[in-house]
Amino acid sequence: MAVVLVHQGPDVTRASYEQVVSSMMGKERPESPSDWPVEGLLVHAAGEGPNGFRVVDVWESEEAAQRFGEKLAPHLQEAGITAEPEVYSALALVSA
Repeated sequence: MAVVLVHQGPDVTRASYEQVVSSMMGKERPESPSDWPVEGLLVHAAGEGPNGFRVVDVWESEEAAQRFGEKLAPHLQEAGITAEPEVYSALALVSA
């Protein structure tokens, strides 16, 4: 079952997002699922909303999301991000 992660909080900013992407992927912006250090990413979106910067990922399974979390954790710590993501199972997932 697909798992959704929504990362938002006072320390989740465009600058901290860009720092994490740069340190984890070695590039300015992710462009393909192959940029991620683990397999299983279905959707990634990041941007500024009325309540701040938000990152949304959809993973093919809880296991894939956990593998990613293990790789992501040191980069979040380095960027000063302490906010925990909201995690839930997707009831529906539609992609084009």
